[in-house]
Amino acid sequence: MDDVVLRAIAKWPNVPNAYHWLSLDARGQWLLKGDRITNPAVTAFIGRNYGHDERGRWFFQNGPQRVFVACDLAPLIFRTESDGAETTLVAQTGASLRAPDAVFIDELGRVLFATSLGPGACDDRDLATLCTRIQDANGSAIDDDRLLRWLAGEEDFELDMDFGSTRLPVRRVESSRLAAVLSFDPSPAPAAGEPEC
Repeated sequence: MDDVVLRAIAKWPNVPNAYHWLSLDARGQWLLKGDRITNPAVTAFIGRNYGHDERGRWFFQNGPQRVFVACDLAPLIFRTESDGAETTLVAQTGASLRAPDAVFIDELGRVLFATSLGPGACDDRDLATLCTRIQDANGSAIDDDRLLRWLAGEEDFELDMDFGSTRLPVRRVESSRLAAVLSFDPSPAPAAGEPEC
């Protein structure tokens, strides 16, 4: 967190939380009351001061105030960067990692991750690139038809995703269970009687 934010928290410790103002879309774009935030300095500030509480609610610490974030898909949206052998995942916050801890695909074909940074999803613009890294247990590439049959549960075989130095099993997950499986609250709301802005 930025020093200015930490000083503001110390100076004004009891500022009510804000809900229903800030959201994150499935492509990692911040939205304020539904309007996209386009200022790079503002999005970088949000990214540096983005975190979560013990209940899996993600928030932007705006000075002394927590602004809770509604997530269209997941709290982190990853783009991919590749040098051929290795793929790096880069979140909308600018944080990066070499490989996630776990990989999931839902019935809509969305790729999701459990990571050391938190739960995330692959930006749909990078799905085609990332899906080329899906292999069967023998290390053979999977064609689209076979992957679709696996997603539909018509075929059952092991899949892995190759991150260069790391290969991880790919698991199916129902989209209705994403938040529970990845342990986050997609739409934080105030508790009964909690003051809010």
